[in-house]
Amino acid sequence: MSAPALDAFREAARLWTTGVAVLTARHGEEVFAKTVSSLCPLSLDPLLLSVAVDRRSPLADAVRADARFAVGVLGARQEALARRFATPGAGRALGLFTGAPMRTAATGTPVLEECLAWFDCRLHAVLPGGDHALLVGRVVAAGDSGPGEPLLYHDRAFRSLAPLPVPTPTGVSA
Repeated sequence: MSAPALDAFREAARLWTTGVAVLTARHGEEVFAKTVSSLCPLSLDPLLLSVAVDRRSPLADAVRADARFAVGVLGARQEALARRFATPGAGRALGLFTGAPMRTAATGTPVLEECLAWFDCRLHAVLPGGDHALLVGRVVAAGDSGPGEPLLYHDRAFRSLAPLPVPTPTGVSA
């Protein structure tokens, strides 16, 4: 893809608003986590969802090897967690999980606590997606923690459903 076409794609794609989730996996004694915005419920029969992750990621390798993963949908108050696991390499350092309480789900995969919702999956398929792998999971367990505001990503920034403050015109006192 030419540089102008790539730049135009990036500029257009940044205006697509998505929810924010953390993909987790375990392989042996290692735990992995990565912030993702490509989560998509896929099918009701069977229960499937998909999530995209860099195909060269150690997390993708862990999912392929262990054939299971979980996804936690983040709430508006979990931006720090989203930032932590968006940092390259941070999702493989076990010390960074201390501020992110987890529990084990039905498949034995770690699931983040206090998420708006979570899905525990067995790997159904891995599909090619250019520089990403599309992980398709068969949902074996799911749940939520009750109502709450979702964490969103739009125009290169984390957001919530709350309206942005209206700026006060300069020279006007409130």
